[in-house]
Amino acid sequence: MKTTKPTIAITMGDPAGVGPELVLKALASRRVKKAAAPFVVGDFALLNRVARQLDLRPPKDSEVFNLSMLRAKDARPARPTKESSKAMISYITEAAAMAMDRRVDAIVTGPINKEAALLSGFTMPGHTEYLAKLTKTKDYAMMLGGPTLKVILVTIHEPIKKLPRLVTEEQVLKTIKITHNSFKKYYGLKRPRIAVCGLNPHAGEAGKFGKEDLLKVTPAVKKARRAGIDAIGPLPSDTVFYRAVKKKDFDAVVCMYHDQGLIPLKLLHFEDGVNTTLGLPIIRTSVDHGTAYDIAGKGIASDKSMIAAIEAASKMAKKKR
Repeated sequence: MKTTKPTIAITMGDPAGVGPELVLKALASRRVKKAAAPFVVGDFALLNRVARQLDLRPPKDSEVFNLSMLRAKDARPARPTKESSKAMISYITEAAAMAMDRRVDAIVTGPINKEAALLSGFTMPGHTEYLAKLTKTKDYAMMLGGPTLKVILVTIHEPIKKLPRLVTEEQVLKTIKITHNSFKKYYGLKRPRIAVCGLNPHAGEAGKFGKEDLLKVTPAVKKARRAGIDAIGPLPSDTVFYRAVKKKDFDAVVCMYHDQGLIPLKLLHFEDGVNTTLGLPIIRTSVDHGTAYDIAGKGIASDKSMIAAIEAASKMAKKKR
């Protein structure tokens, strides 16, 4: 049985964003050192430049797996280039390979920018979908969480007008099962209590405000319960989060779409929220924010979400052992 701290690969994220600053702060954090044995998959020279510019502790050789050699002009704050975009994607690819080969116990990803990613021809919707492709995972789900609330999304970045078609019985049931299995595996819960939101106001109110909840969500919840899963729903989303946070009725809330889950989550955990991909064969957590070009290079980016993501990955890795 392993007794050492989990080894965690942290991707540097977008070189033009706050990622380099965040990983430097994380490497110097006592909380991180206590939780894990981390190293950065990124650009050693760039991290040293950023450390000098922002008066942060420079990284040690052993703390960086160097994958790129970006020139200063190719990685300026808030000015992504084709070169920085290629490097950004290479960090994710390599970290995922390390996890798949069990060279590391988990990966934590720094923030990337989708428009910047396009500069190198990267066309995936985001981190989650790319990691699913790299690990050949068909069934996965995005979870955003903090100490008091964890939400899992049935659909991720989709237009509202497409939701009635995309929210299917199969997709809802799959998300419930992924949530159930992941919470048992990584959080030590024998029978996780899962709330399932309705798609429509008042969960459709018996079809008065739309029939999707009657025809899609309800059958999925019934099938989940028959399989021994402690799921309840569809529940009105205007009250379910109160029950989850204040009354502690649920361990997780399955939400039908992005803003349904992310608005209450970020109200409570804007700074320390963690993005976790459930269903992958590897452990992956991430910061719950973007590249923040508006403050990149200024030394004022909060490292709370990065530290929380590393701690969360470490706890999951220990449970997996």
